Amino acid sequence: MRVIAAEPAAALADVSEERMAAAGLRAFARIAQAWGLSVDEQLVLLGRPPRSTFFAWRQQPDKARLPRDTLERLSNLLGIYQALQILLPDAAAADAWVRQANSAPAFGGRSALERMLAGNVADLNDVRRYLDGVRGGGWS
Repeated sequence: MRVIAAEPAAALADVSEERMAAAGLRAFARIAQAWGLSVDEQLVLLGRPPRSTFFAWRQQPDKARLPRDTLERLSNLLGIYQALQILLPDAAAADAWVRQANSAPAFGGRSALERMLAGNVADLNDVRRYLDGVRGGGWS
């Protein structure tokens, strides 16, 4: 199983928001590559920051000051990625899952990525909750 972690969980208690943002952005860049996300898809998932801001974040994640909404989005995306790695230990299958049509009620035949690209942080929350529910035996 591949692990794309932002920081070890035990260390997060003493980590500044800036360091968490930088780690989250670096992890997101790897996830975006694994999922084959276009720049436009990445922008939507991060809350539609201006393109210049997005590219500045990518170039210098250690200097990024992220809005709370973007931090929440990153947290959800990292949780979604982690849940997929647990549920589908084959990395290629886990990465492909986000683009596959899904008949679960949460998706209505659309892919998880289509749901997430609706642009609302609630959509990211719903995908994460769905995956956490599948891991735990039921969707809440």
